[in-house]
Amino acid sequence: MREIKLTDIEGVKIGHEQDRDGATGCTVILCEEGAVAGVDVRGGAPGTRETDLLDPMNLIEKIHAVLLSGGSAFGLDAAAGIMQFLEEKKIGFDVGVTRVPIVTGAVLFDLMIGDYGIRPDKAMGYKACQNAYDQAYSEGTIGAGTGATIGKYLGMEYAMKGGIGIYCMQVGSLQIGAVVAVNCMGDVIDPKTGKIIAGILNEDKSGLGNTEEMMIHNYREQKNLFHGNTTIGAVITNAKLTKAQANKIASIAHNGYARTIRPAHTMVDGDTVFVMATGREEADVNVVGILAVKAVEEAIIRGIQKADDLHNIPAISNMK
Repeated sequence: MREIKLTDIEGVKIGHEQDRDGATGCTVILCEEGAVAGVDVRGGAPGTRETDLLDPMNLIEKIHAVLLSGGSAFGLDAAAGIMQFLEEKKIGFDVGVTRVPIVTGAVLFDLMIGDYGIRPDKAMGYKACQNAYDQAYSEGTIGAGTGATIGKYLGMEYAMKGGIGIYCMQVGSLQIGAVVAVNCMGDVIDPKTGKIIAGILNEDKSGLGNTEEMMIHNYREQKNLFHGNTTIGAVITNAKLTKAQANKIASIAHNGYARTIRPAHTMVDGDTVFVMATGREEADVNVVGILAVKAVEEAIIRGIQKADDLHNIPAISNMK
């Protein structure tokens, strides 16, 4: 097993665009030849686009892009720019008079920092597609991770900076990677040690608290926890999968969330995982699931480690 770039997966491109003043942005993962796809939505407050198409019972077999966006439900507007970009390149599902690009996506809530009036829009989605052709991508406070934050049980005053992480690996000829925008209500855990590495700050902000312990201790309180949550991501592989198998891999990949985020899948998180499979390599679906979980874990950790301070929200990289 060795680490590779996500763009080493043939046919896959990734691009970001963001507004740091607005503390928001979007990330697009393109597969112009089409990818068999699946999705699993576990959180109680999701914001998604075209996920019904990924049901194996429905017609469409392949998608052409996944959008990960900030801006809450407003951020779904960025998909229009992706649609325009792909239609101009004559990429999409042939309906006779034109080709309709199949763009699925999900959003996270980042309106609590920066300028809430600035959201990912059609122009930002189009620009993210253009940036995908640079074949050079960054992580951390960029794209959908620009306004991401974590550890928000006590409000933004005690939160830390989240971000977007990307990790990809290869075993033999099998390639699998993950892109995750980490914006959870809870804390981020190192799965190798079980220790909290970032999340809610303690009372004097000298170190880390423990969100789960606080919530359990205050179990009678009906707190308004909607401070800006949801972790969204995609698993990308060159494996040959059916739509049903892609949906199963999306379900398994949520184990990566559960191993690194505590608590995960809450009623105020819209935690979502997409899967894109380019279909070039035969592989045991169980092995693809195992590797998907590993890729998601690593992407989450990298998203936290690569983030930097923004609008007075501290990042782990700048804490002593």
